[in-house]
Amino acid sequence: MYDLSSKFNTFYRNHVVLSNDDRSNLVEKKNLNVRRLKEGLIEYNEEKGKDYKLAEEPVVQGSVAMYTVTQNESNDYDIDVAIIFEKDAIPSGPIATKNFLVEALKKKTTQFNVQPEAKTNCVRIEYADGYHIDFAIYRRFKKEGEDEYTYEHCGGLEWRERNPRSITKWFNEQNKNHNYRLREIIRLLKMFSKSRLGIWKNMPGGLILSVLAEEKIQAYERIDERFYYTVKEIKNRLLWNKEVKNPTDSSKSLNLVSSDNDKMTNLYNRLSHQLSKLEVLFEPDCTNVKAIEAWEGFFNHSYWTEQKESLSEVGVLKKAHMSSTSLQESLDYRETEEFITHYFGKSLKNYRLEIDCVVTHRGKRIGLLSSILRRRELLLPGYYLQFFIAHTDVPDPYKVFWKVKNEGEVAKEKDSIRGQIFEGGKTHSEPTSFKGNHYVECYIVKNGIVKAKRRISVPIKV
Repeated sequence: MYDLSSKFNTFYRNHVVLSNDDRSNLVEKKNLNVRRLKEGLIEYNEEKGKDYKLAEEPVVQGSVAMYTVTQNESNDYDIDVAIIFEKDAIPSGPIATKNFLVEALKKKTTQFNVQPEAKTNCVRIEYADGYHIDFAIYRRFKKEGEDEYTYEHCGGLEWRERNPRSITKWFNEQNKNHNYRLREIIRLLKMFSKSRLGIWKNMPGGLILSVLAEEKIQAYERIDERFYYTVKEIKNRLLWNKEVKNPTDSSKSLNLVSSDNDKMTNLYNRLSHQLSKLEVLFEPDCTNVKAIEAWEGFFNHSYWTEQKESLSEVGVLKKAHMSSTSLQESLDYRETEEFITHYFGKSLKNYRLEIDCVVTHRGKRIGLLSSILRRRELLLPGYYLQFFIAHTDVPDPYKVFWKVKNEGEVAKEKDSIRGQIFEGGKTHSEPTSFKGNHYVECYIVKNGIVKAKRRISVPIKV
């Protein structure tokens, strides 16, 4: 297969992955509407003499939680947020529960053209520019003899046992099992699926595409080969079987209505047609221009058109400029970072947690990291760091989890951004290795709920 991996990776990083600004915008919209919800509940309670309140901090779900949202989803961003109440503190009926939530939100959304509306599985807030926030309602309780909570989801007419973090946990586990390459395949598949907006209609949703990608992901070294052979396997799979099961409950299908089967057929047909355009990549006389044209036809994206034009005589200067920046743009690294809220609930009450770190070099104590940071000094590679819990008011017993995150271009070049969540003790040790503004986070978890969290910076210079 013709090697176009450098340009393919640049396309992925610069035109598929959501920018930090767009991602921050989604987070801000989520936070804004969570504030509206909390403030609306306060007003509703005062007016109706009720005491409805959240039991945990809301949980982001779906593609926003899995970080699989892509740039070409435009304003059609679907932000899913789970809100959790105590079981015996809200109405027992799903309809009554959704109704009071709608009324509470209406008190803070009077400026919206479309008022909050109760759907089958959520309460929805729609923005004029296409965004919508779906509040999925859950209730929690402890079964007899158990310390951790059981969760139930508010559906159309009944509550069904479901953990609001189950899909995100599934994705994180599978992404790790596939060497942290699953997210990129899902993003690229979604980029293809939405590549002809207004022309291609009725395509499968993000969860179905995610399940198909996980089922058929191929382990190739190059990003272009990984994607090509994965979508080819997905196409072959859809020829014989268009049924897709819920990844956390195989007894349930994700093809809920007859139109879902039509969407699967559309995906198969469109993959088959567009994959045929990539056959040129396997011809002995394939050239750079032919390969770029093939991917241009597949993704229908201006990036590939610009790459083709840059190879023409008119685009020599443009090509020279692009080549000078391509090294930085084409860094291929795995996105390994995880988030504690993907695994545990977050307490509404803030407990105290203080962490620090003993810094040594060749067996000699340099001092506490907190003191070094106050003096605005930087660490050097080759130091030894022992992080420890200095104080917490979370009562025993509890579990301690840690996260070590490397930041900066060196971390990306070394494919070592890390950021995984792991269970440990009250201390954790690390060496300093390379330049960057790194950090370490500590979490205290009790009965499945994060009670306290603290971060400490680890700035390293050359």
